[in-house]
Amino acid sequence: MIRSLYSGSSGMKNHQIRMDVIGNNIANVNTNAFKSSRVDFQDMLYQSVRSASANGAATSSTLGGTNPAQIGLGMSVAGITNNMGPSGFQNTGRTLDLAIQGNGWFVVSPDDGTTCYYTREGVFHIDDAGDLVNSIGYKVLDTDGDVINFGTAGVGTINISTDGTITATDLTGTDIYTAATGPKIGLAMFTNQDGLERNGQNLFKESVASGAPINTFGTAGAGGYGTINSGFLEMSNVNLTDEFVDMITTQRGYQANGRVITTSDQMLQELLDLKR
Repeated sequence: MIRSLYSGSSGMKNHQIRMDVIGNNIANVNTNAFKSSRVDFQDMLYQSVRSASANGAATSSTLGGTNPAQIGLGMSVAGITNNMGPSGFQNTGRTLDLAIQGNGWFVVSPDDGTTCYYTREGVFHIDDAGDLVNSIGYKVLDTDGDVINFGTAGVGTINISTDGTITATDLTGTDIYTAATGPKIGLAMFTNQDGLERNGQNLFKESVASGAPINTFGTAGAGGYGTINSGFLEMSNVNLTDEFVDMITTQRGYQANGRVITTSDQMLQELLDLKR
């Protein structure tokens, strides 16, 4: 009787966690390059009421073996999995809006490369110091691990090719970077990108599960890396249809576990009433 109360309680608590994850996915349906999450459940410990026995273990040799009898003690969250699958692109027409088609992550740093974060969001701009930075001011690193700087004279024109090579001129038309001298935007790739740890603000960081990058500053379009598309942004990979279906099943699961607690309470009340 008491076991069912705790089993129902574990079901309600963990379905609430699943609903929290679904809510976060839906909240970020229009967040650039957002990667959705999924909650996976697993059953918990089992209490054995009767052990298994083999043929001949009973007193009479004519009796067969018996299967184990076990009672489960509820469920728990096995893990919250990142869905790093691709999503569609939005055409913005802005040169410094970049999207990666294929494998790879942009590498950005708040401290000129000492600390690295990884992102698929390619909303970049040039700050007052002439550095190429993302939407929160972290500096974009090139294939050498250096900050990409355009100087402080102002940028007149800029172009970014599919391999990440930057060409630019200043306001007078003088070359800042040519195809031969321009830096290339660096990309990172991981053996287990699903193991990256979320850091907020569309950033991920290396974890024990993801391991270190295979090549922190790889070149787009080579060695398995995807290409960089200027004038496009990667959209969120949240599928609203799946999220609403999961929301319904999560709500019903929560209600069913609540009913287990209510019914167990009524049965306990009946037991207490036997004394009257």
